[in-house]
Amino acid sequence: MLFSTSEESNALVLRIEGELDAVSVPELRNAIEQIVSAQATNVVVDLGGLRLIDSSGVGAIVSLYKRVRKYGGEASVRGLRDQPLAIFRLLRLDRVLTPTA
Repeated sequence: MLFSTSEESNALVLRIEGELDAVSVPELRNAIEQIVSAQATNVVVDLGGLRLIDSSGVGAIVSLYKRVRKYGGEASVRGLRDQPLAIFRLLRLDRVLTPTA
């Protein structure tokens, strides 16, 4: 799994590529902590390069969403496709984590 953060317009973008699973989620926790500590008000999780996600990966994204919402920020996902999209639809997260273009 690879991930990076960047600024786009008025949003902090967290890009995640590869596989987000129980093995790789611990690597992502530091980035999530930094986003929450900075209290970014508009967070976009870009999953366009994500091939596979498991329950641990979903849990990390939901945790980020909840923590950002707790201080009044907004979080969304973009680029969902293939297996990650199927998982988000199955769990109905595509209705909560509003997908963006």
